[in-house]
Amino acid sequence: MYQPIANTPSLQAVTESIIFPAGDIYSDEPPLESDLHREQIDLLIRLIKWWWRDRQDFYATGNLTIYFSPNQKKSEEFRGPDFFVVLDTEKKDRKSWVVWQEDGKYPNAIVELLSNSTASVDKGLKKQIYQNTFRTPDYFWFDPNNLELQGFHLVDGQYQDLVPTESGWLWSQQLGLYLAVYLGKLRFFTPDGQLVMLPEEESNQQLEQANQQLEQERQRAAILAERLRDAGIDPNQIL
Repeated sequence: MYQPIANTPSLQAVTESIIFPAGDIYSDEPPLESDLHREQIDLLIRLIKWWWRDRQDFYATGNLTIYFSPNQKKSEEFRGPDFFVVLDTEKKDRKSWVVWQEDGKYPNAIVELLSNSTASVDKGLKKQIYQNTFRTPDYFWFDPNNLELQGFHLVDGQYQDLVPTESGWLWSQQLGLYLAVYLGKLRFFTPDGQLVMLPEEESNQQLEQANQQLEQERQRAAILAERLRDAGIDPNQIL
């Protein structure tokens, strides 16, 4: 029987009424503010994944939507942190983070990258959501342009300012790492103050160390050869 168009449910209404199965909800984040923001997000993700490369109990990503509607609707409650880490979960790729499909888990640590268009929201509304709804223990914001860095830790349900070290580092209890600005980028540092490196940085460091060791050996060989000559011995005649 013909049904009048006016009484036909809209596509949006039908979509919002569906409880999506696991993995079927895609992220819905807008384009990033700038290349600086994209590069910083990629850097944080690569660093934490490399640092925890032997672990299988975490999820780290960035600019990905978190859906957290109590009614399990993707259109009602969602936020997209620039970088976040969830602990005690399966390490696998996801299209988005859907709280009701992830045992009710929210991020353990979040980093928002400030910009002229987002700073007020990141410092206001998002901070309140991460404090009151997500209950995310560690929240940081960082401005890639002016290098402003601030962090908070959840204490009795309220965010308390993290006190930086003398070097300006901020401790993340959830990550077990410091966050600090290094060469114009937000980086991680170990509890004993070592820079968490990318794999290519580790390779370069190992190469530099090998070259330094070779140079030291060359210098020692040159000194020994000179001493042999002083003693009347030709170094080239020694096997």
